[in-house]
Amino acid sequence: MATAQEKTTPCCATTGANKPSSSASPQSQQQPSQQEQQQRSSVATFIPAIDSPPKPASAKGITVMVRAQTSHPLDPLSAAEISVAVATVRAAGATPEVRDGMRFIEVDLVEPEKQVVALADAYFFPPFQPSLLPRTKGGPVIPTKLPPRKARLVVYNKKSNETSIWIVELREVHAATRGGHHRGKVVSSTVVPDVQPPMDAVEYAECEAIVKEFPPFREAMKKRGIEDMDLVMVDPWCAGYHSEADAPSRRLAKPLIFCRTESDCPMENGYARPVEGIHVLVDIQNMVILEFEDRKLVPLPPADPLRNYTSGETRGGVDRSDVKPLQIIQPEGPSFRVNGHFIEWQKWNFRIGFTPREGLVIHSVAYIDGSRGRRPVAHRLSFVEMVVPYGDPNDPHYRKNAFDAGEDGLGKNAHSLKKGCDCLGYIKYFDAHFTNFYGGVETIENCVCLHEEDHGILWKHQDWRTGLAEVRRSRRLTVSFICTVANYEYGFFWHFYQDGKIEAEVKLTGILSLGALQPGETRKYGTTIAPGLYAPVHQHFFVARMDMAVDCKPGEAFNQVVEMNVKVEEPGDNNIHNNAFYAEEKLLKSELEAMRDCDPLTARHWIVRNTRTVNRTGHLTGYKLVPGSNCLPLAGSEAKFLRRAAFLKHNLWVTPYARDEMHPGGEFPNQNPRVGEGLATWVKQNRSLEEADIVLWYVFGVTHIPRLEDWPVMPVERIGFMLMPHGFFNCSPAIDVPPNPGDLDDKENNGLPAKPIQNGLIAKL
Repeated sequence: MATAQEKTTPCCATTGANKPSSSASPQSQQQPSQQEQQQRSSVATFIPAIDSPPKPASAKGITVMVRAQTSHPLDPLSAAEISVAVATVRAAGATPEVRDGMRFIEVDLVEPEKQVVALADAYFFPPFQPSLLPRTKGGPVIPTKLPPRKARLVVYNKKSNETSIWIVELREVHAATRGGHHRGKVVSSTVVPDVQPPMDAVEYAECEAIVKEFPPFREAMKKRGIEDMDLVMVDPWCAGYHSEADAPSRRLAKPLIFCRTESDCPMENGYARPVEGIHVLVDIQNMVILEFEDRKLVPLPPADPLRNYTSGETRGGVDRSDVKPLQIIQPEGPSFRVNGHFIEWQKWNFRIGFTPREGLVIHSVAYIDGSRGRRPVAHRLSFVEMVVPYGDPNDPHYRKNAFDAGEDGLGKNAHSLKKGCDCLGYIKYFDAHFTNFYGGVETIENCVCLHEEDHGILWKHQDWRTGLAEVRRSRRLTVSFICTVANYEYGFFWHFYQDGKIEAEVKLTGILSLGALQPGETRKYGTTIAPGLYAPVHQHFFVARMDMAVDCKPGEAFNQVVEMNVKVEEPGDNNIHNNAFYAEEKLLKSELEAMRDCDPLTARHWIVRNTRTVNRTGHLTGYKLVPGSNCLPLAGSEAKFLRRAAFLKHNLWVTPYARDEMHPGGEFPNQNPRVGEGLATWVKQNRSLEEADIVLWYVFGVTHIPRLEDWPVMPVERIGFMLMPHGFFNCSPAIDVPPNPGDLDDKENNGLPAKPIQNGLIAKL
């Protein structure tokens, strides 16, 4: 992922380089505990390795680096680093055959230990924050350079059908940009047995080509009146795991077939004409068709004149003409500041990352709180998995349960927003770099969007006695990306608010995945939306992984999770009017105890608290997770997709941080025969959560019962949740938000005069 000044535009203007301000939070004056002493010694293991004494650039006795490192430890891999990593692995192949068979699924940054990140932020990258590291007796000893960056590669060997994971230490990466030899070092190489890695776009294209060339398939399409193979769309869905026939000993795809009506209409909705009754099983490793059967002849749905999603004129109609221009103008530029991948806005600061699997990652989230300085909120925020199970038991819909992150990769399917500006106002874009199937580097330009949005009223109050009113306009900073997986679009958003809230939001849109019907047939498991065409019911589930750090410095483990439920007081002396209710708190002490579900009837939410820091009322500081609308899987306990997605059985899971626990369904869910791998297995250790480095796994979803109005396009549907301060601040951070200039202009009131005050009351006009 890359940044460049020219990527900032007013739906795209240029941002000047602003130097971030530095701040440091005061240290608490208390005797160090045994745990704190262990943390200090762990930090020290990173610090003594110095090549030579650092040159002091002194500030109040603190030694800082004269020259910072060029890449922050959390910066996404550059194009040059990806090239070096691929070349290093390819050169390490044992034989020419092995090297020739290598296909590169993912190349990603090995994120360093939290203490290394703290060291980088403290002394190597502005704004320098030495308070991030614990104080040591005699003062800190600072190395002259950080540990080398590392890349992690998932490599599939097309000849041997083996998947391996490689760790490469990146050395003199700049040599690759000059056309020199790679300078990486293989740290480890491990073959992972009995798995299949995610599918690649190259495999999808090759699969479509061989299916279209298969004579029995051509004959089956001819029976349906289709001889032009350019009209045919073959979507090579992963096989999932339904029986031993889907075992990962073979790399399989079970395509879905669709057909366009016009070859000269590039924006035609080909998903409007599903081809039912054809069963195809493809060996993706060798690109051969293993099984083919024309099981049932279902006529293609007729060409619906409403099917296309182009502008009205192209469909023989007109677009609306009564919409006047709406402009977002920031004549003085944005309020945010960008330094590489480091973002500062209002009192927030954080880093932007990006991975092929998760897409957007938010690192090192902190809030600058006056005299209390920098207050951490979260170490890492991302969407780590999503699952889309369909509710129709008929073939082929029963096997549609895509793992869009683990089987495809959200980041690799991201949009280049230069092809359609999805945001308004003054925008900062970030590029993303990936390896392709053959090890080349590809760039998605303008992949991540950073911009400010007006968000209505932040707070308002009017004194009815005086008629005086105070109002503050809400503004939020939005970081987002959008990806397409087959027919659906997903927009992933992290919103930062002026009052300390963080909102995670997913926007679902795109095109429905449809099925064809026999003449006169209806299907109880979906909605008929056009003649011979129906949309099956289905669900969308998303998993947000939140490595929290509420008031915790890197390396500290002082968080816990409590559940809050509203209880109705029992009738009696304490509730003689039968109106009493109260909030009851329960500490989630262990992993098995923390497997929880949403309950809107009790206003259930969860609070991550710091066990060592209190607010002015003496209560522990915290951030609470407030659910939005949600659901659980509408499937029996023995549903086959739940073998791979046991994490869907609860809305909330809590674990102590473990470096290798990243993917709730395991790293390789594609054709995965193992029951409960991943999150559901980790929590069986039942580790203590009473004071820990807390990771929240929040599973949220929506049940989609398609409407006629979802055809031919599905308007955006929004789901998500909030992280809100709960006793974190001593008073509302919104109190110091200045009034907008427009708030002070009270001359106009929708064309009506301002309401006069009479006898302390507002007169009615």
